[in-house]
Amino acid sequence: MSRSPEARLLSRALTVFGLVFVVGLPILNRVWPSGWAWQPEQPAYLHMILSIYFTLGVFLLLAARDPARHLSLIWFTVWSSLAHAAVMAIHSVTDPGQMGHLWGDVAGLVITAAVLAPLARSVGGQRLGDMTASSPRPA
Repeated sequence: MSRSPEARLLSRALTVFGLVFVVGLPILNRVWPSGWAWQPEQPAYLHMILSIYFTLGVFLLLAARDPARHLSLIWFTVWSSLAHAAVMAIHSVTDPGQMGHLWGDVAGLVITAAVLAPLARSVGGQRLGDMTASSPRPA
């Protein structure tokens, strides 16, 4: 079965973001802490957030095999990335010691959403309000 160019591009993007979430975030957290680690360091928070993004990364890698069958996961990634970025941006602006996050993880999450949303829309033909259109209705 041949996939569309959009689906192939989405598959590549899912692979890149999946690898970043699985491998890149722990590295960025240590290499660029002013952009990727909240100060003072909070090991419990760090372990929790890295485990969540590791898990999401694994599922993005699995979704890369057939993106059209995993659009709900992709849209979850888009919207949760924007929500997370918004909360972190507010905290970055209100705490001058955390401004580096605007150029690190906040920007990374916005880029994630900005790349995945149009690709998911082109593969699934979904618009913002159409995401539940194919969901079964309760009787």
